[in-house]
Amino acid sequence: MNHIENMLKRRKSGFSLESDFYHDQAIFDLEMKAIFENDWVFGGNDCEIPKPGDYITATIGRNSIIIVRDQQEQIHAYLNSCRHRGSLICTHKKGNANQLVCPYHQWTYGLDGTLKHAGEMGSDFDPTQYSLKSVSLKILHGLIYVCISKTPPDFENFKTQVGPYIKPHQPFRTKVAHEDNIIEDANWKLVIENNRECYHCAGSHPELTYSLTAFAMPDDPRGDSFFNELMPKKIKDWEKLGLPHKPVPGGEKFRCIRLPFINDALSMTVDGSLACRKLLGDFTEADLGSVRMFHVPGNWNHFGSDYILHASVTPLSPDQTLLTTKWLVHEDAVEGWDYDVEHLTRVWKATNQQDAILAHNNHLGTKSVGYEPGPYAQSEFMLTDFTNWYAKMMENYLVNVKNNEDL
Repeated sequence: MNHIENMLKRRKSGFSLESDFYHDQAIFDLEMKAIFENDWVFGGNDCEIPKPGDYITATIGRNSIIIVRDQQEQIHAYLNSCRHRGSLICTHKKGNANQLVCPYHQWTYGLDGTLKHAGEMGSDFDPTQYSLKSVSLKILHGLIYVCISKTPPDFENFKTQVGPYIKPHQPFRTKVAHEDNIIEDANWKLVIENNRECYHCAGSHPELTYSLTAFAMPDDPRGDSFFNELMPKKIKDWEKLGLPHKPVPGGEKFRCIRLPFINDALSMTVDGSLACRKLLGDFTEADLGSVRMFHVPGNWNHFGSDYILHASVTPLSPDQTLLTTKWLVHEDAVEGWDYDVEHLTRVWKATNQQDAILAHNNHLGTKSVGYEPGPYAQSEFMLTDFTNWYAKMMENYLVNVKNNEDL
C-alpha cells in the first residue's frame, strides 16, 4: 500500500502515470475493488434483452453479472454466483430462460432472483434467505448501467446532463446489428487513454478521419478555417431541429457533445455515406453529425443519425483488456436492404485494430527502464481528466481502507 500511496502523492496532473500503474498485479487487483466495484459501469443496451427471460452477462471487476428481463418486463441485475457454493449460474454471454438454474447442483431461481428450488437442504433450511444478490441498475434511454457497490455514487447528474443528447437517437428502439470482441495486449488504462485523444488520429486512422473531425470542442483553438466556418453553420441547423450540442459540464467523470462530420459525410463510414438507410428514432434529417459520449471507467459511444456505436473495456489482467464493440441500428432495419454489415462496421473494425497495435506498443514501452511519465499535449486534456479521476478513486479507496470502512 505504501508504494501505491507514494506514487499517487508524487503523481503530476497532466502527465502519464508511472510504469507500475500499468504493469503491477497488486495495483490491478486494487483497481478492480477501488474503481470497477465502486462506480457505474456500462452493462449493455436493453434492446439486447427484448423478451421476458432474455439475459446477458457482463464482467464488472472480479464479478460476473446477470442482466435479465422478468415476466413483468422489468429488468434486474444479479451477481452471477449461486448462493449454494458460488458457481456461475449463467455460463453463456446471452440467452433466454424461464428460470435461472445453476448447472452445478441445480439450485433454481426465479427471474426475480428468489430461490425456487434447492434439493436435499433439510427442514430447517429457509430459501427466503438465499435469493440472488441484487446489483444496482439504472437505465438511460435504453443504456444499462450497473454498480456493484452497496452505496452507489450519484447517477442523476449524468442522466440529467446527457439524457437530452441521446434521447432523440432512441437507443431503446434499436437492435444489435453486429458485435465484435477483441483482446488488446495492453493495460486497460492505456486503452482508455488511447481512445480519449485524437492527437494520433491523422497518422493512424485514415478510415475514421474521413468523416470524424479531430477537434474535440466547438471552439478548439487548434481548429482550422474549415472547422471554424463549419461549426456555426451546423449549430444553427441543430438548434432548428431542437438538438442540444454544447459540451456538458461532466467534469472528470463523463463527456458528451455533438460535433459535425467533415467531407460532407453523413455517417462514420469509409466514404461518409449512410451505414443504414432507415434512420434512428423519428429522424428525417440524415446530416446530424454525431453525439460523442464517454463515461468512466471505460465506456464510449457515438450516436449518429443512422447507427449507434457502443464500446466498453473489460480489464482481464495488467497486460490484457477486452474491448467489446456493438453496432446498433433501428429495430425495424432490414439487413441486406437497409444496411450491409461490412459497410456498417468497416471503419470502427479498422480503427479498433489500429488502436490495439498502438496501445500494445505503448504498453511495451512503459515497461522500459527508460520510461518516465511524459506531459500530455494540449489536445490530450481528456487524458488529464481521466488520470485525475483515476487517482482520486484510488486515493479515496486507500483512505477508506485505513479507516476500516465497510468496502
